[in-house]
Amino acid sequence: MGVLDEGHVEVGFEQEALAIEEAVKVLLQGLGEDINREGLSKTPARVAKALREGTRGYRQKAKDIVQGALFPEAGLNNGIGHAGGVGGLVIVRDLDLFSYCESCLLPFQVKCHVGYVPSGQCVVGLSKLSRVADVFAKRLQDPQRLADDVCSALNHGIKPAGVAVVLQCLHIHFPNLELGSLDSTHQEWVKVSVCSGKGLFENAKATIWSDFLSLLKFRGINVEKTCTRDSTGPCWCPSQSFSALIPCKIETVHQMVTAVTSILRSLGEDPLRKGLVGTPNRYVRWLLNFEKTNMELKLDGYVCGKMDPFQPNCNEEEMHSELNLAFWSQCEHHLLPFHGVVHIGYFCTKGTNPIAKSILQSIVHFYGFKLQVQERITRQVAETVSSLLGGDVIVVVEASHSCMVSRGIEKLGSNTATMALLGRFSTDDAAKTMFLQRIQNTSTSRGQ
Repeated sequence: MGVLDEGHVEVGFEQEALAIEEAVKVLLQGLGEDINREGLSKTPARVAKALREGTRGYRQKAKDIVQGALFPEAGLNNGIGHAGGVGGLVIVRDLDLFSYCESCLLPFQVKCHVGYVPSGQCVVGLSKLSRVADVFAKRLQDPQRLADDVCSALNHGIKPAGVAVVLQCLHIHFPNLELGSLDSTHQEWVKVSVCSGKGLFENAKATIWSDFLSLLKFRGINVEKTCTRDSTGPCWCPSQSFSALIPCKIETVHQMVTAVTSILRSLGEDPLRKGLVGTPNRYVRWLLNFEKTNMELKLDGYVCGKMDPFQPNCNEEEMHSELNLAFWSQCEHHLLPFHGVVHIGYFCTKGTNPIAKSILQSIVHFYGFKLQVQERITRQVAETVSSLLGGDVIVVVEASHSCMVSRGIEKLGSNTATMALLGRFSTDDAAKTMFLQRIQNTSTSRGQ
């Protein structure tokens, strides 16, 4: 079956969706969750819908998009030079896509650039380049295979003199959750650029590649020509560095792995395909980081007013803040990760010590490493810190949500902020403004 014909036959939406829902229930129960509790009761249906939508490319055929989209366009009459429908380079830049990583089943972001050299005095409708790219992005992929699939489909469909695809991909960089803590300098994204070429672009040293990359640079897009078609190198997905599944709860883990394998089949994939072997294990390993009983709240023997003997006492009431505390969590609505930073402010009464950063970070981790929603984390952190102080607390959480990329509005680069105000901060606008200015100042300094 050729690239243009690839696509799986629709078996039946309801049957596939129900199979995915049942598998998701197994995963939730494996995490120790009550699948009937508020917030989770509709999660299986939401996950099934998101996965079906995010892999709709299996049910689409590129040839259906390309056929009927070729239009006659003359080239230069005198045969000297290249333009129009004979030899004129055409590029569509900055196509925002997302795909599901075949190694871990988490979404990754794609900035796609497609170029081709027309031949036969015809050109293709430019929107079709984007649509063909999206067909293959909406499948379980890795960057190089995605680039090759799009390139091959366009080469077969429009029969140009040459076609090239360049992808700039971003994958969530998993933290080392086995340490039970997060490094504030943790790199958020794994970045990789890949390319694929057919016809005139098959020669990596051809001048046409220089023309292609030069046109990208007009938009400030800097892609090294060293991007390779070699697919034998190490996998870019951070899940490949995961340790083996934890030996405890072997039966539960086996049930969860079987459930993920069932999801792959329901999507129309072959779990034994080379790129998917081991994927169920890696996905379950990721989920287990958010097991309901996976982490304890460590307050290091906190005693009110004696939280950190190495910090000087407050001589008078003053505002203290701890900014940019890193956190990771898993959306309970869609089983997709979200991550970001937590900013905490509070008033320290005279004669007491500020709360140690390690205690605040422990609180953030405790509420983060669960199936969660951002609004709840914000409230829970604020209430816990307030219970320690018996005082006034402000908490701001900034996060990037995978579900904002892979479903719904499919908005790349979006960020969500939530705020909780307790005690004085709910009535004292000056105090609130002072704290928010501190966040702004640190954000400005990081951006410089």
